[in-house]
Amino acid sequence: MKLTNRISRSVIITSLAAVILTTLSLQAKAPSDNASVPMTMTITASVDESKRMPEIQKEDIFVKKGQVRLPVASWTAAQGDRAGLELFILIDDASNSSIGNKLDELRTFISAQPETTAVGIAYLRNAVVQILQDPTSDHALASKALRLPLATAGAYGSPYLSVVDLMKRWPETSNRREILLITDGIDRAGRGGNALLNPDVDTAANVAQRAGVMIHTLYSPGVGHWHRSYWRAINGQNAMAKLSDATGGESYFLGLGSPVSFTPYLDSLQKVLDNQFVLSFLVSPEKKAAWQYINVSTEIPGVDLGAADAVWVPAAK
Repeated sequence: MKLTNRISRSVIITSLAAVILTTLSLQAKAPSDNASVPMTMTITASVDESKRMPEIQKEDIFVKKGQVRLPVASWTAAQGDRAGLELFILIDDASNSSIGNKLDELRTFISAQPETTAVGIAYLRNAVVQILQDPTSDHALASKALRLPLATAGAYGSPYLSVVDLMKRWPETSNRREILLITDGIDRAGRGGNALLNPDVDTAANVAQRAGVMIHTLYSPGVGHWHRSYWRAINGQNAMAKLSDATGGESYFLGLGSPVSFTPYLDSLQKVLDNQFVLSFLVSPEKKAAWQYINVSTEIPGVDLGAADAVWVPAAK
C-alpha cells in the first residue's frame, strides 16, 4: 500500500514538472506582446538577374532570434511615402588619384537618383570626415562637391573611425540612411593587422547597427607602402566585407587592382536601393540593454534578403 502511494506521488510530481517545463518552453518561444518593443530596420531583397522580383508580403517574412520566431509588426516597400533615402558617398583621401577617372561615373550615378534620395558627399582623413555637401535632393549640387582625393591618409588614417565620426554627426531621420564607402579598407592607424580582430571595424559596425545605417563598400586602391602589401590589401578588403555584411550592405571588389570602371558596381547598388523594404518586428528586452542577434529570411524560392545581423535593444522597464 505504501509502495502504491509512493508511486502515485511520484507520477503526480513528474506530471507537474512536465507541465511547468512545457509552460516555460512556450513562454521562451513566444515573446510577450506586453513586454515586447518594436525594432525597425532596412531590408534588401534580391533575386537572380534572370528572374523577376516576386511580390513579398508580411506573411512571407521570418525573423528569428536563435530558434525563437519573433512577431513581424509591419513590412513596407520603400516606395511612395516611405521612399525617402539619405545616401552619403564617402571617399577615402588615401585613395590613389586613379579614382579621378571614375568621378564622372559617380556624377552619373548621383544624377540618376530619384528626387526622394538626398545625396551627401564627404572625404575621409585623420579618422574624421570632411563634409563637402550635406544630403541634398539637388543632385547637381551634390555632384559639384566631388573632387580628387588628396592621396594621403593624414596622421591617423582609419576609414572605420571616420565612418563613426560621420554617423555621430548625422541627424536621425525617418528616412532610410545608407553609406557608399569608397576606400581600400586599410586601417593605416595601425590597428588593422587582422580584419576579424580590428576593433575599429567592430566599432563602426556597432554604431551603424544602433543608428540603423546600412553601409555599402566599394574598393579603390590607396597610396603608400601599405597598399603594396598583399597581406594589408587583402585584410582591407576583408574588413570592408565584414562591415557591409554586419550592416546588411553590399561589398564590391574584384582583385587588388584599380577597377576599370565603377559603373557595373554602381548599377548593382542601384538595384539594391530600388528593392528595399522597411521591416518592423517585436523583440523582448532583457534586464540590461544589449545586442540581440537576429536572422531575417523568407521561404519564397530564389529570394535572398540582406539585413543587419543584430539590433540594440534597450533594457526592460
